[in-house]
Amino acid sequence: MNGMAIMMRRIYICLLVLLLAFSSNSASAADTPIGAGDGLKISVFGNPDLSLETKVSDAGNITFPLIGAVSIGGLSTAEAEKKISDMLTGGGFLRKAEVNVTVTELQSQQVSVLGQVLHPGRYPIAGKRSVTDMLAMAGGVGPEGGDTAVVIRTRNGKSSKQVVNLQEMIQAVDMKSNLDLVNGDMIYVDRAPKFYIYGEVQHPGGYRLERNMTIAQALSIGGGLTPRGTERGVRIKRRDSSGNTVMIDAKRDEVLQTDDVVYVKESLF
Repeated sequence: MNGMAIMMRRIYICLLVLLLAFSSNSASAADTPIGAGDGLKISVFGNPDLSLETKVSDAGNITFPLIGAVSIGGLSTAEAEKKISDMLTGGGFLRKAEVNVTVTELQSQQVSVLGQVLHPGRYPIAGKRSVTDMLAMAGGVGPEGGDTAVVIRTRNGKSSKQVVNLQEMIQAVDMKSNLDLVNGDMIYVDRAPKFYIYGEVQHPGGYRLERNMTIAQALSIGGGLTPRGTERGVRIKRRDSSGNTVMIDAKRDEVLQTDDVVYVKESLF
């Protein structure tokens, strides 16, 4: 696999992540509990003087004309509509109140998307969202991003961590690991593993390490040998399981490991 093929595969995977996100079925803002900091637009049919744009206080309250403070934190928009309607009619202000509540700014429900994505940050969610949904909101995996994402979720006061292999999930079309996310969850995309190549190659430097990449592929990514280089003089500097550095005489089909340093010697002839 040459450098262009690897790049095209990365673009293909990123596009599939975005496509899966946009085609998934997620709950709307109407199903999401209203919380502190959320922006609301409230109207009452036939009563334009009761229209209101406001934000929910830290205590989960709003102040509405005629009826004053209304506690709506934790309610859905439908429940908030009914509560305001009941207070308007129950207080004798209106005989009938058709209330509409729209969430204009969702701040209480957010998921953090960090690491090697194009736009890391905290993103509002409406109902449940999947890993691919949130990666799409963050612009997708960046050029330095790896094929896996670490997902940290908190349920019933307990946090758990799971590694999602995006490449395997998409290629196998297996969405079991496309986890549902809720407020407070976090996604972290780590930097892709690298290898390094120097010596008698056209373009020495550090490059993304693809799965099962061989010395032959690494030489191709490095632009091939210089006129003085020889494949008979390729060595790998690698750390073993004890952390010690070892030197390996490499063959073309040798599979590289993370942080391997490939050195191409100069031909003696």
